[in-house]
Amino acid sequence: MEPLVSILLPAYNVETTLSACLRSIQRQGWPRWECVLVDDGSTDGTGRIVERFSRRDDRFRVLTTPHRGLVAALNTGIEACRGELIARMDADDVMHRRRLETQVTALLARPDWAAVGCHVRLFPRGQLGPGYRRYEAWINGIDSAEAVRREAFVECPVAHPTLVLRRPRLVALGYRDRGWPEDYDLVLRLVTGGDRIGVVPRRLLGWRYHPDRLSLTAPDYAIDRFTACKAHFLADSFLAAEPQYILWGYGGTGRALRRALEESGKRPSHIVELHTGRLGNRIHGAPVVPLSELPRLPRRPVVVSVAGAGPRGEIRRALAAMGFSETRDYICAA
Repeated sequence: MEPLVSILLPAYNVETTLSACLRSIQRQGWPRWECVLVDDGSTDGTGRIVERFSRRDDRFRVLTTPHRGLVAALNTGIEACRGELIARMDADDVMHRRRLETQVTALLARPDWAAVGCHVRLFPRGQLGPGYRRYEAWINGIDSAEAVRREAFVECPVAHPTLVLRRPRLVALGYRDRGWPEDYDLVLRLVTGGDRIGVVPRRLLGWRYHPDRLSLTAPDYAIDRFTACKAHFLADSFLAAEPQYILWGYGGTGRALRRALEESGKRPSHIVELHTGRLGNRIHGAPVVPLSELPRLPRRPVVVSVAGAGPRGEIRRALAAMGFSETRDYICAA
């Protein structure tokens, strides 16, 4: 059968995890898939593992290239994908045996979705600190296209290796090397371009945590690069019509975001703060005001830059009580 889904799988020196990944793909109960594996110039045993699987199962298609990096490997793989849909997968993760069936069914039932993700289970559990457990709970709390849009500027609202995308849309966008995370860049291009990303609220991907993972070691994934990515897309979308905005929060996240937005010509006209020591002062020319002043300020877009799901929930309730609508009047960008 012709594949309906092409699994796009870049691989570079992943001999310790690749076999488990490929076995999880082989176990899929739904058969209409191919796996386009791009071996990005590996120097370990990756090539031998790939050859063994492809010899036994011709649904594994292998492209071997010189080492050019992740973005180049992904774009090379996209060109070789034959399916109507493209499912992302990383070589250190494993998929539930019903992942493809469940996500494909959901995407085909929703022609208004450009892509669909799913929930994850981080592993091995014994290595997860409180921060990663909070992150897992946050991302698994996002269960709809509306929630993806609402949370898009907090952090990447869907785990990239869970995405199944319509091939024409991914071909049109491709992956880019902009000095920040290529996966977040893709998600924000989709969201700010008006595309809808749905979510299947089931844990269908085992997302491996290990300290050598690219997202934890590469400079493009540093916190300041995430902030630069957010600021770029905020300036081009939510803040496009206004040179000024109202910033809620001037802790570490708020300060970093203000600096990044200033590089795009966006400056806060006012800063809303609960910290009594800052009230009445000016920060970079912007007066610091209490929450009670917000309804009387000129109506400008509000950027809420406050860390923590709990505090953001309180702010959302306060803004809703004032008549502010999320994604129209304000956006959370922690």
